[in-house]
Amino acid sequence: MTTHPTIEQHPDLAEMRARFEQATTTPRAQAVEALALLTGVYLAASPWIAGFSGLTALAVTNLILGIAYAACMGGFGSAYERTHAMAWCAVAIGAFTIVAPWVVSGNVDTTRTVWNNVIVGAVAVLLGAAMAATGDRRAGSARSRGGRRSRTP
Repeated sequence: MTTHPTIEQHPDLAEMRARFEQATTTPRAQAVEALALLTGVYLAASPWIAGFSGLTALAVTNLILGIAYAACMGGFGSAYERTHAMAWCAVAIGAFTIVAPWVVSGNVDTTRTVWNNVIVGAVAVLLGAAMAATGDRRAGSARSRGGRRSRTP
């Protein structure tokens, strides 16, 4: 009787986990994660900070988007390999934040709400893309190094 190893015992999986762990321990990744978490908290609280909490539809939208963004980006420190793909979800949340003043019901596209959401949304998109690129760049460089070493004339 033969036993087949599980996917958890695959040598590539251990190497991938080590690479993702290394990616999250860099000062750049830690700074991006901290800034992203602060961005999510600000987005959630922005209606009360910037003074448009009276526009209930946008205030609730920003609250939900901010909590979702902080949850997406805040999980990287503890489980990077499982949450790395969520960085692209954070990019989508940032993009929706930018257009929210025009797509949320009601007349909420005031100067204050537009400036707030466009700036916070752009920061959210950039931080999400930076976090998504962190693992991709390391994976690509490891593949290219491995590819050059394995080539023989």
